[in-house]
Amino acid sequence: MQDAWHQEITKGLQDGEANLQTWWTILKDPVLNTLIERAYQGNLQLKEAFARIKEARANRGIKSGERFPDLNSTGDARRMRSPHTFLPPTTQRSRTDEFFKFGGEGSWEIDFWGRIDRSIESADASLDASMEDYRDVLVMLYADVSTNYVEVRALQDRIKYVRGNIGTQRKSLQLTKDRFDVGLAPDLDVQQAKLNLAKTESTLPTLQMQLVQTINRLGVLLGEHPDALHDELEKRTSIPKPSGQILFGLPVELLRQRPDIRQAERELAAQTALIGVAKADLYPSFSLFGTFEIAANDFSDVFSYSKSRMHSFGPSFRWNIFDGGRVRNKIRVEDARTEQALNRYEQTVLNSLEDVENAMVSYVQEKVRRNALERSVKAARKSTDLVRTLYISGLTDFQNVQEMERFQFEQEDQFAESEGKVIQNLISIYRSLGGGWDPGTEKHE
Repeated sequence: MQDAWHQEITKGLQDGEANLQTWWTILKDPVLNTLIERAYQGNLQLKEAFARIKEARANRGIKSGERFPDLNSTGDARRMRSPHTFLPPTTQRSRTDEFFKFGGEGSWEIDFWGRIDRSIESADASLDASMEDYRDVLVMLYADVSTNYVEVRALQDRIKYVRGNIGTQRKSLQLTKDRFDVGLAPDLDVQQAKLNLAKTESTLPTLQMQLVQTINRLGVLLGEHPDALHDELEKRTSIPKPSGQILFGLPVELLRQRPDIRQAERELAAQTALIGVAKADLYPSFSLFGTFEIAANDFSDVFSYSKSRMHSFGPSFRWNIFDGGRVRNKIRVEDARTEQALNRYEQTVLNSLEDVENAMVSYVQEKVRRNALERSVKAARKSTDLVRTLYISGLTDFQNVQEMERFQFEQEDQFAESEGKVIQNLISIYRSLGGGWDPGTEKHE
């Protein structure tokens, strides 16, 4: 890991310990805070990830159970009739025999070569990996909820600007009609005003469609019906903005914070332990075996301990002398899988570094773009007012009015979109840093 991020991409960001655990609180938006909490309680992908933790925990219990003896209770009660044709020639009649047997048997594998310990080690690492998978889902969920919420507010702002421009352009259309009626303007001005208005009106349905779809997406992310949030989010509010400085940590902190890196490392550890499990098959396995039974042909004799008891016990071993190279090839398989897991881990680290640097440069440069668009919007509004005054005075033609109104609309729309992108890129920084959970809390509740 490098010592620091690329200097050029961190302009406007402050080096320091970032509040990654509850990063969304810097936006100071109570609605967003509520949505985050509801997503934690209801998101179905998160519940699925938690179920995978329970599966891995149960599998770990299966592996650890191999450390203990395997005890079984047995019982048998039979009545068997044999025809006289199956019996010795001197027997003229069929015979009925009864047999009763009760007892138990057990075996205990001695983990001489560490096969069981290594399988438990692999299961432990797999359990840790499933917990990191849960945390990764959590990180992505919080980022998705926040990104879609900001998109809702940005779309509402864009719709507001569209409606404002539609109102302005309708006034311009009426102005051209009035001037045409008194012979001060040609019909071309009226048609150009209609064209300008129609083009602006055509953008409104698309934005309204995107708004509905984004709110639907938010509802599903919360584990609710798509239309569950329409009433709550219908009222327009401003795009949330961060309070205070934006802090970020060092690249090496990604290894501790990002769940996907931690998951890849745990998967590598689990796979490494499986090499030891495979190698144990090269050597003999040792077990202790024993049985104890009470058996009799008469049920009354079952309770006579001295007449009916049977038992056996002792050590045993099994050693595969020849298997056509299957065990050694199995070891090679696990070695190759471990090499793959190592490469996946290293690739995950590189992808994480790329995510953070891309998110940082996107945030910083989008802020520059937004500031320029803000200046452009102010200039466009003033220019539109001036050119309209000149048109009324007869000092310019309507084409200039049309162009300035269209330019004003475009700049206001891009400004509202950029304001949303700035916050969404900030959210991407926190997502790429692995924000949304506390590394100090290793146990999932």
